[in-house]
Amino acid sequence: MFKRLAIDRGAILFDAERVPAAGTALFDREHWKLRGALAGQAGGRGTVDFIEADGRRWALRRYLRGGMASQVAHDRYLFLGEERTRSFRELRLLGELRSLKLPVPAPVAACYCRALLTYSAALITERLPGVRTLSGLLADGRMDDARWASIGRCLRRFHDAGVQHADLNAHNIMLGEDGEVWLLDFDRGRLRTPGPWSGRVLDRLARSLAKISNGAIEWKSGFALLRLAHDS
Repeated sequence: MFKRLAIDRGAILFDAERVPAAGTALFDREHWKLRGALAGQAGGRGTVDFIEADGRRWALRRYLRGGMASQVAHDRYLFLGEERTRSFRELRLLGELRSLKLPVPAPVAACYCRALLTYSAALITERLPGVRTLSGLLADGRMDDARWASIGRCLRRFHDAGVQHADLNAHNIMLGEDGEVWLLDFDRGRLRTPGPWSGRVLDRLARSLAKISNGAIEWKSGFALLRLAHDS
């Protein structure tokens, strides 16, 4: 499915049907800025740039560390082999999830670049049209029972397929106007045998909802509906 292109101190993995010409410029924010193709930004610490060019709508995400680790190595990770780089693993996982007909963005390209024992990385996916985050809809008071239940059913599909999301939160669950649900950000995600770990994934989502609500937004009744739909 994916083709590999060697670059200086690294490589690019890409979908040739979606990428007309692979190269390091694909992952260069300044390249897209000079073309006037940047169409917004999202993500914690500004990690995601939206690109609109030549009829394509892409999301370019740089892998950046958070917390105390960011003080030591903002965008560097220990290199343990090409296939273990975060970008290549996530791109391949997204390809597998698409083959399972699960609602995730289409993978476009991934890259990594080495420097001594470490590497930096980036990922490009198709941008989902007409969607908003669960966190945004909740803040606007636009979450109803049907939407909560649809999220629960969607998560059950992933868990039945053995898909473990490593950081499920209210910012990487996307909803469309007609009730569609997608999941984003499968960094460190994996496929495994279905089991009780799915409950821990939901617990992580609950902690995220509690954090963003800050006591001002009621989410517990909606989450209860989500969990009921997931467990039914």
